[in-house]
Amino acid sequence: MQLGDRYEIQQPLGKKAGRQTWLALDLHTQQQVVIKMLSFSHDFEWDDLKLFEREAATLRALDHPAIPQYLDFFEFDADDRKGFALVQTYIEAQSLEQHLKSGRSFTEAEIEQLAKELLGILAYLHDRQPPVIHRDIKPSNVLLTNRSGNSPGQVHLVDFGSVQNLAARDGGTLTVVGTYGYMPPEQFGGRATPASDLYSLGATLIYLITGQHPADLPQEDLRIQFEPIVTISPGLIRWLKWMTEPSLNKRPASVHQALERLEARHSEPASTVIEKPIPKPSHTKITLTKSADELAIVLLSQNLKLIKSTPQISAVFLSIVLVFCSPVLVFLVFSSPILFFWVMVSPLLLAALITILSGLAKAEFVVTEQDIVFSRRLFNFRFAYPFSTKRRYAWRLTLTPGRLELWAGTQRFEFSGSWHEMNWLAYELSDWLRLPIERE
Repeated sequence: MQLGDRYEIQQPLGKKAGRQTWLALDLHTQQQVVIKMLSFSHDFEWDDLKLFEREAATLRALDHPAIPQYLDFFEFDADDRKGFALVQTYIEAQSLEQHLKSGRSFTEAEIEQLAKELLGILAYLHDRQPPVIHRDIKPSNVLLTNRSGNSPGQVHLVDFGSVQNLAARDGGTLTVVGTYGYMPPEQFGGRATPASDLYSLGATLIYLITGQHPADLPQEDLRIQFEPIVTISPGLIRWLKWMTEPSLNKRPASVHQALERLEARHSEPASTVIEKPIPKPSHTKITLTKSADELAIVLLSQNLKLIKSTPQISAVFLSIVLVFCSPVLVFLVFSSPILFFWVMVSPLLLAALITILSGLAKAEFVVTEQDIVFSRRLFNFRFAYPFSTKRRYAWRLTLTPGRLELWAGTQRFEFSGSWHEMNWLAYELSDWLRLPIERE
């Protein structure tokens, strides 16, 4: 079969609704090429044509050795079909999915090398003006040549049929594209950003490590639970969890940020790592709840303190009060001993009452996508003005026997409890805030 008096169709490479991909021979150059055909069939939709034309226009503007090159685009009218054809260079390599199904496995060093090469390709796409978002990164769309020396093979990113650039959104039209298991939550709503591609890249690497598609792995609060079945370093686990955060605000914002963290993980001290999730202690009275957007910890008020590094004025204030009140106290001693006794004892009684009530009070520590909020409650009533700071200010998490400290800016939150409770809270806060644990 020939197409356009130039291309001789050889064999099918893929097929999905309205589209067919073929391996063909260019009779002019005698080179093998890939031809994608969009046919006017009964299941044809105009959105398909819009995406097809966008793929052709995008490939025509790209020039990267790891991305197929645009060769031709034309309308065809054969005896049995009509439509459009996109011709691009053929890359002789198997997909990551094919490699895995054929029995190939990947070492952690190879996984890291693949991650860096794919991040390099995405850097080229995302740094363009406007940024180009692939929107369908998955194992079948990443090609890898055979191993050569110490290299796992040369990586190529293919199939730009779902591509989008941020300058040409679809207006009021909602176009949901991608592959379930590799799509971040925001993409189900038709929204895609550069961080969406990073999620898909992380999910692709999880497939290589586990041998299972992310959709087949357990999930908790939309997070892929792959840690229990892998034997890779904790640093790489944390990086992959960061890449596949369901919340867009918790994911790396750019390729460069993701690459910087990937390279920096080798410098993390081994003592800062908790290798596996720690279960909640059975005896604890601490309540911890998580959702996709919030982590909330409730415990006895006496077991959570907020220590500010700003100057304390209570002692100075007390000294001033005593200086000004001394003449009054002297007068009371000589004029009314009973009244003097009441003035001296009532504050002590009030302090004792406050101490008793404080033992019943609860402290609530909440981390949202933007803020850290600390408040105290008694019988479900807030009795102290809540303190809040920005989540991005959290910078240090230290664990000692019976105590856990979180630094946020110049403020320090001090949790206390049993060793098992603090170890458990340390893991949960480290996992949520993406902070290493410093053991002292």
